[in-house]
Amino acid sequence: MTSSPDHLPTMARSSLSDRLAPYGPILILVLLVVFGFLAIPSMSSWLTLTVSGLAMGMMIFIMASGLTLVFGLMDVINFGHGAFVSVGAFVGVSFLLLLQHMTGAPSLLLNLTALLVAIIGAMLATGIMGWAFERVIVKPVYGAHLKQILVTMGGLIVVEQLIIVLWGPEEIYITRPEALKGAITFAGAALEKYRLVAVGIGLVIFLLMRWILRHTKIGLIVRAGVENGEMVEALGYRLRLVFVGVFMAGSALAGLGGVLWGLYQEVITAHMGNEVMILIFIVVIIGGLGSVEGCFIGALLVGLLQNYVAFLEPKVALISNIGLMVAILMWRPMGMIPVVKAK
Repeated sequence: MTSSPDHLPTMARSSLSDRLAPYGPILILVLLVVFGFLAIPSMSSWLTLTVSGLAMGMMIFIMASGLTLVFGLMDVINFGHGAFVSVGAFVGVSFLLLLQHMTGAPSLLLNLTALLVAIIGAMLATGIMGWAFERVIVKPVYGAHLKQILVTMGGLIVVEQLIIVLWGPEEIYITRPEALKGAITFAGAALEKYRLVAVGIGLVIFLLMRWILRHTKIGLIVRAGVENGEMVEALGYRLRLVFVGVFMAGSALAGLGGVLWGLYQEVITAHMGNEVMILIFIVVIIGGLGSVEGCFIGALLVGLLQNYVAFLEPKVALISNIGLMVAILMWRPMGMIPVVKAK
């Protein structure tokens, strides 16, 4: 049967729309940057805000990427994810305080080495904590979303209180490593050194995660498990062990994000992870549950929009990201790059 000539233009438009659909999220990101360029009168201010937004977005992505994989693969709503952010920040800062002779030296190599040690220590601590959290708190409530919300929130509260017991109830003010203080001047804009480092770390984490998920066997199992876990188990793979590994990796990424976020804010508290969870959930939802690429683009959108709007209309900044989430969900209810699970 041949198609009627009257239907050909409609089919062509539909085909073009399908081909362009994957580029929609990237186009939104580009349009947001263009909007900022046109709305902000000063080129130097726009460049400063853009770098700041990218740095903020990269740190949110690192914290949110583990959560989106945990939900996509394990179908677990983990409201205790913020606990790993807080623990990572405190462990990382403890290492930095022990290495003050390195962080206080005017040497970029020594400063980055100290930061790397702090990051590794935080990721190891939160990775092990993630294993215990999954075994004790999450495992008994697989498949029961309401119970997951209740027990993971309880776990968050317990961890926050343990932080207060171990490190005290007071805020801890921190300074960045000596070589990462201040800013460099480019095209008349002051670009903070630390934010440039944060952008670099976030980009490396994204590319590494994308490579692992797309080009390694474990990545193939994880992606297949997100889409059809029963089929993966039928092929003989122990998906439960993959669950534990993904949960530990997600917890470790939250710890890494906690270290970077603490240095970004230059203050850490026991409740800091809980406070940033709103932005994390927004990113996970608008990106598409289980999608690392969607999470990455969503985090950049959140970071850039927050900085642009805070500069143009500070009062509107409080609701800007909620408005972004509403707009995207009206356009794509499953998120920008959803992972479709097999029925």
